Order: sequence, then C-alpha cells, then structure tokens
Amino acid sequence: VQLQASGGGLVQVGGSLRLSCAVSGSISSVNILGWYKQAPGKQREPVALISNLGSTNYGESVKGRFTISQDNAKNTLYLQMNNLEPDDTGVYYCYAFKRGTFWGQGTQVTVSS
Repeated sequence: VQLQASGGGLVQVGGSLRLSCAVSGSISSVNILGWYKQAPGKQREPVALISNLGSTNYGESVKGRFTISQDNAKNTLYLQMNNLEPDDTGVYYCYAFKRGTFWGQGTQVTVSS
C-alpha cells in the first residue's frame, strides 16, 4: 500500500484545513486507515482512525472538531479539521493497515495564534 498525503499548511487559530491521502490500489480492501500527528519533540500519536466497516475512532483532543472519511471511488482518505488550535500543530501522517503497517510521507500543519 502506498500513501500520499497532502493538504497541510499554515492556518490561524479557529481556521480549517482538509488533509487528503491518496491510497494506491483499492481503498476498500484496507482494514484500517487513519491519521497520526507528530508534534515537535513528541512521539507520533493517533488522531483519527476508520475501519473498512466504517467505524471511526478519534483522539480525545480532536473529538467534535475533526472528521475522518474516505471516498472509495477516489481511493482517498480525508481528515477535515475545524476550529484548529495551536496544539494541533505537527506533521500529519496517513496510515494504513493491511497485512502490515504502511505510512505516508507526512504533511505539515501549523496553527498560529
């Protein structure tokens, strides 16, 4: 599975961004897709996950603000991020699990106050 993330950028507090992750092959055959964030000096942590059954899971700090979704026709994973906060700053990686773990290259999100 190859993953190509895009959509990061610089945004002010309270703004929105939508991340995209192009997934090679059939996205519907991937067991779990998701987004992780790595802030400066910190470990990579899960932000949002979605299973091939459609169930979703969010980190506590993003619940109610972020929405994960996938478009099977476009083989693309999305992360809609609203009401962004400075602590959302970091490199966001898309993730896939299908008989193994796969990572995209990451996209930088910077939230300025």
